[in-house]
Amino acid sequence: MRKLPIDDVLPQFLAALENASSVVLQAPPGAGKTTRIPLALLETPYLKDMKIVMLEPRRLAAVNAARWMAASLGEDAGRTIGYTIRFERKVTTATRIEVVTEGILTRRLQSDPQLCDVGMVIFDEFHERSLASDLNLALCRDVQKGLRKDLKLVVMSATLDCGPIAGLIGNAPVISAEGKSFPVDIRYLSREPGGEISAVACLAVQTAVKETEGDILVFLPGVNEIRRCQRLLEEDRELPRPLLIRPLFGDLPFSAQEAAIMPTKERKVVLATNIAETSLTIEGVRVVIDGGFSKQLRFDPATGLNRLVTVRVSAASADQRAGRAGRLGPGICCRLWTEHTQHTLLSYNPPEMRNSDLTLLALELAQWGVKDANVLDWLDTPPPGALAEGRRLLQRLGALDRQELITLHGRAMAALPVHPRLSHMLIIAQSRGYGSPACDLAALLAERDIYRAADNIFAKQTSTSDLLDRLESLAEWRKNGKGETASGEVDTSICRSVDRASREFQRLLGIKGTDLTLSAEEVGLLLALAFPERVARQREPGSDRYLLANGRGGRLSNRSAVRDRPFIVAVLMEGGERGDGVIHQASSLTPEALRREFGAGFVQRRLVEWDAVEGRVIAREEERFGELVISSWQVTPGREELRAALIEGLRVGPGLAALGWTNYSTQFRARVEFLGRLFPNEGWPDFSDDALLASLHSWLGPFLGSARSLADLSAIDPIHPLKMLLTREQALRLDEGAPAYLIVQSGSRISVQYTANGPPVLAVKLQELFGLAETPTVAWGRAPILLHLLSPAGRPVQVTSDLRNFWNAVYPEVKKELKGRYPRHPWPDDPWSAAPTRHAKKRGPAERGTKKANPKS
Repeated sequence: MRKLPIDDVLPQFLAALENASSVVLQAPPGAGKTTRIPLALLETPYLKDMKIVMLEPRRLAAVNAARWMAASLGEDAGRTIGYTIRFERKVTTATRIEVVTEGILTRRLQSDPQLCDVGMVIFDEFHERSLASDLNLALCRDVQKGLRKDLKLVVMSATLDCGPIAGLIGNAPVISAEGKSFPVDIRYLSREPGGEISAVACLAVQTAVKETEGDILVFLPGVNEIRRCQRLLEEDRELPRPLLIRPLFGDLPFSAQEAAIMPTKERKVVLATNIAETSLTIEGVRVVIDGGFSKQLRFDPATGLNRLVTVRVSAASADQRAGRAGRLGPGICCRLWTEHTQHTLLSYNPPEMRNSDLTLLALELAQWGVKDANVLDWLDTPPPGALAEGRRLLQRLGALDRQELITLHGRAMAALPVHPRLSHMLIIAQSRGYGSPACDLAALLAERDIYRAADNIFAKQTSTSDLLDRLESLAEWRKNGKGETASGEVDTSICRSVDRASREFQRLLGIKGTDLTLSAEEVGLLLALAFPERVARQREPGSDRYLLANGRGGRLSNRSAVRDRPFIVAVLMEGGERGDGVIHQASSLTPEALRREFGAGFVQRRLVEWDAVEGRVIAREEERFGELVISSWQVTPGREELRAALIEGLRVGPGLAALGWTNYSTQFRARVEFLGRLFPNEGWPDFSDDALLASLHSWLGPFLGSARSLADLSAIDPIHPLKMLLTREQALRLDEGAPAYLIVQSGSRISVQYTANGPPVLAVKLQELFGLAETPTVAWGRAPILLHLLSPAGRPVQVTSDLRNFWNAVYPEVKKELKGRYPRHPWPDDPWSAAPTRHAKKRGPAERGTKKANPKS
């Protein structure tokens, strides 16, 4: 057995475990920690005959680690070294080391919280910080603190900052191992690339094949990019042959994954997702081409939707990728970004806990008996908003009761290795006799899409259900011997994964497979069980835009074949950056079927409200499912309902301007406000817009009568309601302090105009004030009137609040200018002694008999 870097720290590591319940081991990729550490622990006395469980984040890594360790003992996997992954288990009573994936450990903890036959749990590659690994560590730590003081925990990582994790598991000692790697020549682009990353990576591969030796490992964000790059490379006739092009991603069959990682005689190009960053050793790689991106799910608590986004890798991930080129000798890493961009990368990938759907986590915590997540030890505490969103969904699915305690139905859901939405659907479907096709439906939703060209699905004939189409294609694939279908539209490897998942669901539920087929309506109802808040109604006929039961909007993408259906279930949906989400898969259903299945979820609501568009109160009763109006009909509102709706409509709509204000009522309001400003301590009512709108019900409500529209409101003069707000004493003082008119020197009764902020205004012909020296006042002498002195034609010639100064200084000039224009009006030299008048001089006999020659005379 060749020496590995981890061997140098094994004595220190084993000694630390003798004296501590937990240890953190930091070692770079390729140091040998995954395979050396478990084997070195087999004979430790503190484990006796107890088992070691090692957690691996990926199935391929778990199987390969178990097989490699078994081979080093001269055995096949399943004896001393075994593994358990989804759909496959190779373990016997002789197994001492069991390598498992994350979901397997969670199920084991929930069924056996004491881990009776387990002496140690090893968390490998913990730096990946998946949601399941964080949960498993929190549960194991809870077991260690409360039930099993003897349980030992080992956390192993390549890049993790070990201080926080060591503190989390009881100030565990940290053991660090040096890696053994050869120098890697890091190369950057001179400028950021344009175009699709798959095409950019293809060009980089073409160059690397010509200029380098050894196998090439290419990191791409996802399966679609891998498939496009693979097609480009396979179609390139200038590439030297033989050259093997091998994809590598999690959903590939194990045989295809092993073909990518095992050594070959021919030169090989491996096109991989981030599955190849850690754990896996790919023999022969001397060149790494890093696209610099990965796919991550981001969860929006506000919408309850996941959004798959392509993001830049972290600096730590980029370093791990580059290290793959230096395992066997000096290597080359071509980074498809600039050196400037390198300096902008995040140090580490954010943990899934911060941006994932926490519904499954909420169910696991409820089954564990934890209502407050903070009682467990977390490296990152679950975000309260996302956790609360998950619990609300579980309550809607019947998994949690009102006190957020798990129900019997919730325990049955937790026993199935699938998202709670689908486990709920499976259990209900089984009780309705649809168990077998529901297992197919759940498997289709849990695995990747079986259609090869999902973007071109809409080119097919318009469908009633994207999922019914896929069920029929899956049945055709099975009928054809599980090989290529006549249409060639399905990916046979993914069909095998779906078929295997469906059979596993049937096994767990005790269901025997049948040939029962579902109608589009039945498919829609089953999907509504899983996605009740995504039942949606078309906004208008012919539209691809829908309103969901949760109040959010969605629009159908071209990946969906469903078109122009009044009601659908939005199955596969991404929350958009802004506005509507995008619905990629949907299934139609009818409101009648929805009512039969979800009768308890339907509510009737009576609405009497202001319609701003029509400008009137509308009254109707609605039958609702969530935020969806399934049906509605008009009703006759009661008097109080009508009044409340009108008042609310005034507040949020046209406001006080909708009423039939006259000059008198407007001035009445202004007079009260005027005295209120001058005498704030006298208790004058507040007639401001805000105050009147806030108290509409009390002062205007009794006067609304049967009004229900803008036309009706415009007929209501608010003078009487406003007068009712004044006491008898205030009404008398109002006429005294803020009179509506004044009698001037000529005997004329002239209206006073009160304004919002300025002084009261009296507009009067100047001839009517002859002999008056003092400017008139109101408010018991507190407020001078602002005089608008008018010409005989009624046009202002002077605005003043100093009448004496006007007669003395300004009047002579006014007289000089206007006397010739208005000769029939008095313009005395001495305005002090002249008689005030509102009339012109009477015409003499000559004037009456003579026609004017000049109209200006």
